[in-house]
Amino acid sequence: MKLVKKIKILVIVLFSATAFCQSRQTTKKIAKNASGQNNTAALQTKNIGLPVVNESIPLLIPKKVNGKSGFVNQKGKFVIAPEYDLVMFFGEDCNLLNSPNEKIKHFGSELYATVEKNGVAFRISKAGKRVYQYKSDDLGRCKSDLKKALFHAYILNGKYGIIEDAKFKNPADHSQFKIYPKYQYLYVLEGDDIANPMIIATHNDKFGVIDVDNKIVIPFEYSDIKRNYSWKLGKMFEVTKDDKNYYFIDSYNRSY
Repeated sequence: MKLVKKIKILVIVLFSATAFCQSRQTTKKIAKNASGQNNTAALQTKNIGLPVVNESIPLLIPKKVNGKSGFVNQKGKFVIAPEYDLVMFFGEDCNLLNSPNEKIKHFGSELYATVEKNGVAFRISKAGKRVYQYKSDDLGRCKSDLKKALFHAYILNGKYGIIEDAKFKNPADHSQFKIYPKYQYLYVLEGDDIANPMIIATHNDKFGVIDVDNKIVIPFEYSDIKRNYSWKLGKMFEVTKDDKNYYFIDSYNRSY
């Protein structure tokens, strides 16, 4: 199969203001126990009764079955039934947080997720209850907090490598490359840690994930990995092995 058929850029036309402005996943805010230690996962589990397999990923994960999406827990059991045409990770919606309507601002918090059914967009709670239906008049303007990327893909002789913008001047000097071009394809994912980004890579017509030190994070065994916000919002990757059925994996290559 030609590589060009495998590189599928995810284009989100729905809720553009919402999807691109959700900046923190459910587990990002840190609660502290009496001793002052981070105890996010334990606190969330106590509040909503969800198991913890990986403390770095959300407790509720989008999953699609037979064309409909819902949410599973970290053990893969559905907690919110797959009835929606589109679901996003639980996370902040800055359009609602900055709404001119004071009464609905709280629906923009990370306690809720954006979903769509039959062309209608909602925010739902972790119990699966629809708590708010989107109205254009309620949407405020997001404040940009995008950080400039330190690393970018660089193509040399038809191969992809990685450069650090501040240190790269001469492509003839091999030492100036962070990763010398050797891959069929590379894409630097957006994330909170710009100094240690995750990089989607293609080698021998298979997709995997590497870091800026060229260490393999996800093995090269997938036919596609989506270039979307799942890493930024959920510390997960959306993958497929058959170009049809996509699902989420964590940085340990565990599927959900």
